[in-house]
Amino acid sequence: MAAMERSLVLVKPDAVRDGHSDEIIGRLEGLGLKKVALKTLRMDRALAEKHYAIHREKPFFGELVAYMTSAPIVAAVFEGEGAVARIRQEMGATDPSKADTGTIRADFGRDVTRNAVHGSDAVETAAKEIRLFFAEEEIA
Repeated sequence: MAAMERSLVLVKPDAVRDGHSDEIIGRLEGLGLKKVALKTLRMDRALAEKHYAIHREKPFFGELVAYMTSAPIVAAVFEGEGAVARIRQEMGATDPSKADTGTIRADFGRDVTRNAVHGSDAVETAAKEIRLFFAEEEIA
């Protein structure tokens, strides 16, 4: 039996702008995961740089930060058994052209940066990411 976990999900600017955020959130709820926090926000540069700090030395970092701060996003916290792996499976490969048919990124992603959604890659990462986007009292 998988452990009870939490994961951060960010619906990226292109998916929000194109009206896909409700369907993306709904697909994750359809996995039997509990949505324990949800909000729409516009990331500022400081938050984007902190969230994507692991990529700071990579050539795409500046473009990624500019993109993620370009328009509103939807941030959510999901909770459930094996939440991290289940969300990542539903999202599909980072590159939408390589994502399995029927996954979120295959259906809504455009390219590696504009791939519709971010999901935490590990339980430890999720804990850090959730604290960046939500205060404890914002989580049910």
